Amino acid sequence: MLPLVIISMSIVAIEVVVGFIGNGFITAVNIINWIKSKKISSADMILIFLSTSRFVLQVTILVNIHSLYFADVFKLASVYKVFAALWMFVNHASLWFSTWLYVLYCVKILNVTQWLLLQIKLRIAGMVPWLLLGSLLMSSVTSLPLLWITPSTYLCSSTGNCRENNTARITDWDSSYLYLLLYFIGCCFPLVLSVVTSALLITSLWKHTKKMQCYVDTFRDPLTDVHQTAIKSIISFLILYLSSFVAQILLILSTSQSKDVVEVAVSLVVAEAYPSIHSVILIIVNSKLKLAFRILCQHFKCHLENMTY
Repeated sequence: MLPLVIISMSIVAIEVVVGFIGNGFITAVNIINWIKSKKISSADMILIFLSTSRFVLQVTILVNIHSLYFADVFKLASVYKVFAALWMFVNHASLWFSTWLYVLYCVKILNVTQWLLLQIKLRIAGMVPWLLLGSLLMSSVTSLPLLWITPSTYLCSSTGNCRENNTARITDWDSSYLYLLLYFIGCCFPLVLSVVTSALLITSLWKHTKKMQCYVDTFRDPLTDVHQTAIKSIISFLILYLSSFVAQILLILSTSQSKDVVEVAVSLVVAEAYPSIHSVILIIVNSKLKLAFRILCQHFKCHLENMTY
């Protein structure tokens, strides 16, 4: 089992580095543009919240990996509870932020005729700050209850030595089940909303692509490539989103029950892939982020060339 653990941890380490660089880059570029222009678009605002939450999420994933494979990490149950609540909060918040990002894209791209959808399309920019605030509040609702439960199997299985302080409240119900319930409740609605929104967006983009292809026979319309790229990015997002959701559930179940090393290792790799790889996808499909990344690469290239001479 040791080679499998080493391989999985190596893959996770690469994913974490990619995630740190990608999410840190997205946050830095949007904040710098915000300071320079003294204004910010709705999409950039969501990207700042999303990349920042994922940055914190990956830190908690690193702590979780350390607690799973090393015995002397956290001994006090109070530390476990704070860590569990923090992980649950940033995980649900990042899911909400990514969902609102695609809802924003969907509303802007879709041609709507219904009065209600038209009003949403006209007012979505002003709604974004309230949607982000509401996401933080909903994430708090599904994470703060973990501070009032007794960490049992899931939280203590990694060390085998979990000490509770005198102020902790005791519950007869295995906390791993409540942990799983809160995770499912917090992820269920944004997951469904994201799938529905993305499906509508894929359908709209696909119809538009087919329509453009009917009018373009002699040459390839550049807009067709743009729309196909957008469809591919959304499909990639859905695959990463759903696989991460399943992997997190399997991770909770495996660590709370049998602590299967193979299942834990695979689940960690799949779960960490979503916040890391999706940050790369966001940079590729966003023209402003892509341009900033090219400029940064050219700057490093020139710096290295100057160092060699």
